[in-house]
Amino acid sequence: MLKGHQSWVFENKPVITSTGVVGGPFEANGLLSNDFDLLHEDLWLGQDSYEKAQRVLLEESVTRAIEKAELTNGDIQFMLAGDLLNQLTPSSFACRMLCIPYLGMFGACSTSMEGLALAAFLVNGDGANHVVTAATSHNAATEKQFRYPTEYGGQKPPTAQWTVTASGAAIISREGSGPHVTSATIGKVIDMGLSDPFNMGGAMAPAAVDTIESHFRDLELPHDHYDLIATGDLGKIGLPIAKEMLEERGIALEDGVFQDCGLMIYREGQPVLAGASGPGCSASVTYGHLLNRMKRGEIKRMLIVATGALLSPLSFQQKETIPCIAHAVSIEAGGM
Repeated sequence: MLKGHQSWVFENKPVITSTGVVGGPFEANGLLSNDFDLLHEDLWLGQDSYEKAQRVLLEESVTRAIEKAELTNGDIQFMLAGDLLNQLTPSSFACRMLCIPYLGMFGACSTSMEGLALAAFLVNGDGANHVVTAATSHNAATEKQFRYPTEYGGQKPPTAQWTVTASGAAIISREGSGPHVTSATIGKVIDMGLSDPFNMGGAMAPAAVDTIESHFRDLELPHDHYDLIATGDLGKIGLPIAKEMLEERGIALEDGVFQDCGLMIYREGQPVLAGASGPGCSASVTYGHLLNRMKRGEIKRMLIVATGALLSPLSFQQKETIPCIAHAVSIEAGGM
């Protein structure tokens, strides 16, 4: 299964048999609203706190994925899930209701592909028949923890990004119909010395570049192997930086091939500054929009490179720089 230094090749080709994607009102006005299974009209989701609302997002996305796969919670051996909040509270508390054996994941905004890589690893190695993996974020809950509550009205620079209110879940199975997870490259922690928490794209770009370069090297692939390489949420600032850095390393990717989930989800004119971010960003875009495109035959092979800034309120208060990471997972259309 190990290929090169930091990559896995999944010879048994675990199948993404179903997905569940749930979003909030801002996402309902975005470009990809038709790719969500469920969209809510307000940020509260009937709860009395934003943190509890985020828990509901995760519960609903996982429940939708299981229902669409025509399975029950008891059919799922493991759940791999994560978010941005203190001690993964929304994810852990969601599992209180779901009653599925649970492994909490924290990779910040890279959590979606960290979870998918490990879910595929478990299934490929006969460690499970069905695994659900999910990642979620909530704009208001994240703002309150990492920046200022929205009611404060703090102004942000143009490099800042908008945390997505969404949850994306996927069922990974040994057998079934659907796209296959074919490989994964686990990223290294990269810290280039940036300390501005309002410039996540610039901070995360080197980690994305390192993982993409490692993926091509480990798997000995030509640089035109994929129809699409989508980063998690580098946004308007990080994506061109990453493209330039890749070109310096001899990896030239066309604009149509090299894209960013954080630039796909919202419409022009929505006040998202440099684009979208959050664990729910790459999870909802991948498990909704991109897999729908693959099912329509528009994409044959894609590499999703979810990026994460591993800072915290504690590290910021202690004037630390921002360590970043990126995990890459390749997905191929069924039948290839």
